[in-house]
Amino acid sequence: MFSRLFGKKQPDLPEFDLSQFGVDMHSHLIPGIDDGSESIDETIAMLAKFESFGYKKIVTTPHIMSDYYRNTPEIIHRGMEKVRSSIKEHNLSIELEAAAEYYFDETLLQKLEKKEKLLTFGDNYVLFEFSFHSEPNQIDQLYFEFLAQKYKPVLAHFERYAFTLGSIDKAAEWRDMGINIQMNFNSLSGHYGPEVKKQAELLVDEKLIDFVATDCHRMDHLIILESNLKSPYVHKLANLDLKNRELL
Repeated sequence: MFSRLFGKKQPDLPEFDLSQFGVDMHSHLIPGIDDGSESIDETIAMLAKFESFGYKKIVTTPHIMSDYYRNTPEIIHRGMEKVRSSIKEHNLSIELEAAAEYYFDETLLQKLEKKEKLLTFGDNYVLFEFSFHSEPNQIDQLYFEFLAQKYKPVLAHFERYAFTLGSIDKAAEWRDMGINIQMNFNSLSGHYGPEVKKQAELLVDEKLIDFVATDCHRMDHLIILESNLKSPYVHKLANLDLKNRELL
């Protein structure tokens, strides 16, 4: 009777093996330079957790945002080297690289127009983000500049933007233009709300994702991820042609 009323119970899934991704390419682990890690001890604890998940490499991506986080390549590289030294002291084997998460404000277009070299990872990938609340102007110009200068743009956490919620058409359109789409793992857990969760599930169902990442700012994000590893949608990620392992 219960099976007729509620449907057949789905079997429990094992915990998903994150090691198959190899590389996490969106995080905030350099202490004290943005809204991520606040101390080297916090950073090392998070890196140890990544290592326990089976990750081989982390590309950490501090915010560059003119109004709040005025990071430069020099600040980021200096912080990265301090973290690398601490990794050795703590006998961790995980590899660390650094790029940036560029916020799309007037300074990003200025950098591109002046041909300033952006911080990239892998095969010239550059991570960028929009305002969460409103659609920015000049998106087409931004994409033109990225692609004309041979960057491979990666739009961070597509599923979290209010101006695209309820539709993944822009993800398909922008991918056709050469823009890569990155999704946060914890969007599938409901951490950012039910609408974002639904949007993330649509991206998985339609196979419109190029990279998955933790967007880790603090240990809580990794604990939430760990608690969600039996999720059917996390398991579905194994069926996608993701580019994370290209970064090894």
